[in-house]
Amino acid sequence: MTSATGHTITVGPEDVRVRAVHDGQVLAESRRPLVLRETGCPDRYYLPPEDVRTGLLTPSDTRTHCPFKGDASYWSVPGAQDLVWSYQEPKEHVAAIKGHFCFYVTEVVPG
Repeated sequence: MTSATGHTITVGPEDVRVRAVHDGQVLAESRRPLVLRETGCPDRYYLPPEDVRTGLLTPSDTRTHCPFKGDASYWSVPGAQDLVWSYQEPKEHVAAIKGHFCFYVTEVVPG
């Protein structure tokens, strides 16, 4: 999707294995992430909830609004406030990320 301002967002499956780790603890690992590429932002991996250890996450009161993606909710772990976010009702052109979790830091894992 490209807006009148030249802002582009694409979302699609990525054939990689990614992992989110905090303080040595694996919080998520997925072989089926979606990658979101957005003008002016780093690529972000959105992981299906089945691949996230949601029991380790605590909902945060933080909410943000993106004019291109919608409203995001955040989760924390001890020592890392608002470490992960998700769009529960994203804009139509990024609907694929609905309910997926995105961590600030993920690593691509070989194999």
